[in-house]
Amino acid sequence: MLSTELMQYFYSEADSHSIPIYIVIKSEFASWKKEQTEFWQNWINTSKFTPKPSNVLCIPNNKGNLDGVLVIADEDDITWCLGACAKQLPAGNYHLNSSHKNNEQIYIGWGLGAYEFSAYKKTSLQKCRLQIDSSVNDNNLTALIRAVCTVRDMVNAPASDMMPQHISSDCESIAQEFDVTIKQCVGEELLDENYPIIHAVGRASVHEPRLIEFNWGNLGHPKVSLVGKGVSFDSGGLDIKSAQGMRYMKKDMGGAAHVVGIAFAIMKLNLPINLQVLIPAVENAISANAFRPGDVLTSRSGKTVEIDNTDAEGRLILCDAITKAVEEEPDLVIDFATLTGAARIALGTEVPVFFTNDDSLAAELMTGSKVTNDPIWQLPLHSEYRYMLNSDIADITNSAATGYGGAITAALYLKEFVPIETKWIHFDVMAYNMRARAGRPKGGEAMGLRAVIEFLKKRYTA
Repeated sequence: MLSTELMQYFYSEADSHSIPIYIVIKSEFASWKKEQTEFWQNWINTSKFTPKPSNVLCIPNNKGNLDGVLVIADEDDITWCLGACAKQLPAGNYHLNSSHKNNEQIYIGWGLGAYEFSAYKKTSLQKCRLQIDSSVNDNNLTALIRAVCTVRDMVNAPASDMMPQHISSDCESIAQEFDVTIKQCVGEELLDENYPIIHAVGRASVHEPRLIEFNWGNLGHPKVSLVGKGVSFDSGGLDIKSAQGMRYMKKDMGGAAHVVGIAFAIMKLNLPINLQVLIPAVENAISANAFRPGDVLTSRSGKTVEIDNTDAEGRLILCDAITKAVEEEPDLVIDFATLTGAARIALGTEVPVFFTNDDSLAAELMTGSKVTNDPIWQLPLHSEYRYMLNSDIADITNSAATGYGGAITAALYLKEFVPIETKWIHFDVMAYNMRARAGRPKGGEAMGLRAVIEFLKKRYTA
C-alpha cells in the first residue's frame, strides 16, 4: 500500500490500460532503434527525434492512440531521465518496460519532476502516475521526495507568507507528525535567553525575530545538530540592496527550509540519531531601530562583532544558533545558509559549496553526492584569510572589506564560533533554480539535501 504522499505520483495496482515507457541509454539508442518495428522506426525518424538525455517522444499506434513513450537516459546520471515526463505526457497511468524498474533514483526523478507549486494558481498540471516496482523502498522514496518538496514549497512561498512565524508553523506541521514539540524564543525573550544578535538583526521588523528549536530521537544516539538560516526577507538592512538584488530575497530562508526537509527525512527514516534542529528566523528590515554599520554587537558566545555591513546578516544570526548547538557537545553540527554571492560566482547557481573542519567528513559527503547524483563541492577553510575579519575595536567583524574569497571569509567567520573539537559542516547554497531542467523546475530547490541524507544514513547506520 503506497503512502498518501506517493499516491499523487505513483500507483502499485495492475492497470491494463497503462502506457509503457522505454528508457534507453543514449549510447545504446542506435542499436535499440534497429530492434523496433518498422512503424516505430519510421515514427522516430519522421519526428526528427534527438536522442539527448531526458528527451521524451510519444509514439502512437496505427489508430493514433498512445502506444509507448521513449525516453533517453544519461548513463552517468539516470536520476532525471523521467524528470520531464509529468509536464509533457498526457494524463494517465504509465509503467516502465525496461530493466530500470527497480532503480530508486528513477522514481525520485519522476516524483520531483511531477512537483508543482500551485498554491497561488487557479489551474494545475495534468496528473501522470507511474507504476512503482514492489522492490522499491516505499518509506525511503517518501522521505526523499517529500523532503525535497518541503524545501521547494517553503522557498517558493512569497515572503509575506513565509515570515518567522510562518517558518515556525511549517516546523510545527512537520514536527506534529512525529509527536515532537516545537520550542520558540520570541522577540524580547531572545534578550532574556541570551540570543542578542538574533534579536538585533530582526528587531526592525514588525514580524518578531525568534529562535525555533525542536528535538527528536533517542538520547543515547549520537547527537546531530542542524542549524538553518531563516531570513524571511533580506532588504540588506541599512546597507540596502538594489531592486535587482532584492528580487529573489524571499529565498533567504532557504537554509531553514533545507534543515526542515532533512529533519523530516531523518525522522521518517527513523535514523539512529539524537536530532536537534535550530532555526534563527528574522526579517532583515529597515526602521528607526535597525542595527547599523559600525555597531558592535555582543554574541551569545561573548565574542563582540563589529558590523561592517548590515547585508551580511545571515552569519550574524547563525553564530548565536551555532553557539547554542555546540553547548550540548553534539557529534556533528551541519548548518545550511543562502550565505554569499561569492559562492555562486565560484561555482555558479547549481552546485552548492560546503566547508568542513574534518577531511574525513568531506570524503563521506562526496561519496553521498556521487551515490545520489546530487552535486556538491568543497571549498577550503583557508585560515590565511582570517586577517580580513580583523576589527580595530571588536573581536571580529562580520564582513571583510574586500569581496575576494567572500564565501571563505564567511565560513571562517562561522568557524570562530565552533570549538576545535566539534565536527562541523557548513553549506552555502543557492536554494533556487534559475532555469528549468528535467525534474528541477525553476524556483525553490533543495541542493545537497539528498547527498546529506545519504551521508547521514551511511555514517550512523553502517
